[in-house]
Amino acid sequence: MTRHEARECALQALYQIDLSDSGVIDAVSFVLEDKLYTDADVDYMTRLVRGVMEHLAEIDAVLAGSMDRWSPERIGRVEKNVLRLAVFELMYEPDIPMASAINEAVRLAKTYATEQSGKFVNGVLAKVLPAIARNNGVATADVSRVEVEPPDGEPT
Repeated sequence: MTRHEARECALQALYQIDLSDSGVIDAVSFVLEDKLYTDADVDYMTRLVRGVMEHLAEIDAVLAGSMDRWSPERIGRVEKNVLRLAVFELMYEPDIPMASAINEAVRLAKTYATEQSGKFVNGVLAKVLPAIARNNGVATADVSRVEVEPPDGEPT
């Protein structure tokens, strides 16, 4: 399973939790039914899902502070969970390049929601990135060099 496929499964598990209030392990197990995976895949997905859930209040606060006319409660479940996953990766997974986390989020939004969702996710993460970078001790100039996938999918 690729990292992208693992993120897809993590997104599906977060969506499952959002819909049914399942636990992390139950949601991950449900998503993995009928899929081929390794123990490392399960560990990675569980780390992502558990991390989002453990830091949910902080992640939602970061998102709420970056959305001018939107709050996490007003956006679609798919978009909300894509954003939560991306913000978790940006804040707590320093080994994942910022651009990769953002590009993956845009790709997930386009796949599981709409083309417009990709644009929305890209825009929100563009606003979130400088605040997260400051908290992580990354210079603002370094953040401005992060190349993000444009909404239409063309290379930057």
